[in-house]
Amino acid sequence: MSAKAWDKSRLPSRHTTMGPERAPHRSYYYAMGLTKEEIEQPLVGVASCWNEAAPCNIALSRQAQAAKAGVKAAGATPREFTTITVTDGIAMGHQSMKSSLASREAIADSIELTMRGHCYDALVGIAGCDKSLPGVMMSMIRLNVPSVFMYGGSIMPGRHHGRDVTVLDVFEAVGQHAAGNMSDEELDELERHACPGAGACGGQFTANTMACVSEMIGLALPFSAGAPAPDETRDDHAVASGKAVVELIRRNLRPRDIVTLDSLHNAAAIVGATGGSTNAALHLPAMAHEAGIRFTLQDVAEIMRKTPHIADLKPGGKYVAADVFRIGGVPVIIKALLDGGYVKGDCLTVTGRTVAENHREVIVPRDQDVVRPTSDPISPIGGVVALKGNLAPEGGIVKIAGMTNLRFEGTALCFDCEEDAFAAVEARAYKAGDVIIVRYEGPKGGPGMREMLSTTSAIYGQGMGDKVALITDGRFSGATRGFCIGHVGPEAAVGGPIALLENGDRIVIDAQAGTIDMIVPEEEIARRRAAWKPRGHDYNAGALWKYAQLVGPAYLGAVTNPGGAAETHCYADQ
Repeated sequence: MSAKAWDKSRLPSRHTTMGPERAPHRSYYYAMGLTKEEIEQPLVGVASCWNEAAPCNIALSRQAQAAKAGVKAAGATPREFTTITVTDGIAMGHQSMKSSLASREAIADSIELTMRGHCYDALVGIAGCDKSLPGVMMSMIRLNVPSVFMYGGSIMPGRHHGRDVTVLDVFEAVGQHAAGNMSDEELDELERHACPGAGACGGQFTANTMACVSEMIGLALPFSAGAPAPDETRDDHAVASGKAVVELIRRNLRPRDIVTLDSLHNAAAIVGATGGSTNAALHLPAMAHEAGIRFTLQDVAEIMRKTPHIADLKPGGKYVAADVFRIGGVPVIIKALLDGGYVKGDCLTVTGRTVAENHREVIVPRDQDVVRPTSDPISPIGGVVALKGNLAPEGGIVKIAGMTNLRFEGTALCFDCEEDAFAAVEARAYKAGDVIIVRYEGPKGGPGMREMLSTTSAIYGQGMGDKVALITDGRFSGATRGFCIGHVGPEAAVGGPIALLENGDRIVIDAQAGTIDMIVPEEEIARRRAAWKPRGHDYNAGALWKYAQLVGPAYLGAVTNPGGAAETHCYADQ
């Protein structure tokens, strides 16, 4: 379509490109080599999270160039920009992890500000690492301009002693090393071979979980999430995404036409079906919030519980994302859920067609055991469930994929930060039957709601993974396995029951019944509550201070703005 055919009277870029009063603005575009025709076309932001922080992000710049080519070929003008990421694998296990969840908001905010500040008409967003996927999708829903999301792809598995390995094996090897079961030399060899190149963590951790969500919820093109980062077909998907977003401008099809209560239901279902990351119970409510939809941790978990677990993926299972790609990609999982009646097929997607229409020709292969039909699941309930009780009135969440025992009763061993808990684990200062409590690590109290993969992996590395439980008001990595309950709310920083626990208190966790309780008399709980005093933290300036002032509870997504329900005017309609 030529520039003359575009009517920009309702597009945001008219404010910077149309009319004699915008001559100064156009002069900047001429300075960057644009032609008159390109200036008069819709301006499409192409945002990526490219950086040199981690392998998750190093392939994204190449894919952004391909997306720009697709935008150009379809008759619009791409404008590339980048945003930040905080990579959990490097931030994990120390104070830097406090920046991780806060980065989700910074990513969404920075994309919003760039799009608003330059009046771009549409958005292609390319993300690679955990929080960047929901952060980019949140910005799309918030802005509500025509948008297409694309995942940058997963890493290929490494090889060590003839078996596939992931970064989770390295985290767990730290525990084996501390226990004297692995030599310095073997640990060195494993760390050198676990991550062979570009891409996000290969198991069904947060990145691949949210990549599945991107296709299921309809913000990404079918098949675009599956190819590993090194695969050259990723460039083809990027070109197609660039072309698709221009068609969405023509149709005026926007993210809030796609992200509805029904499509959020579908997104939660694919998390349950794949044994995905518990972090989805934060990110889906946050995405819903941007659309003005209330969708809580309990809503997510109820849907996940009702969805059979059908994909045999790490950390609880055998396979990684590259194996899903080998049998046909994410559409195979979606098709299995459609065939079983567990997702709603009439939801719109960025193709302009419905989920059912997109997957009509997809077949679930029979000669594989990566993804099963819903009639023959790994488990009749999903791989992630919510818990509620007097220890977590606002709820908590646990990944049960791969677990055989769904009940645990033990005694509390309390720590007021992750470092103290990790030190105790390293020193073997705990015993079978303990319920390790890590508190004051919630959204406000951390601040930043750290993940606990270093601690849980060390426990597994010591061979104690099925002998203890761990409860926190912080989070767990998607790579965590075992009886690890996160997102417990209200958090300790606001006086939640987790703050009132004392060493030796009896705790009962029942994932089958969905309960989590402290066996402490009510009068004793009341006495402790009266004596409790808020704690301070060391983040009293800067971004984490600001985050702590604004962030809401985990069960509503740990968001920092009032969301779509409070809007009186949407950017896309300016």
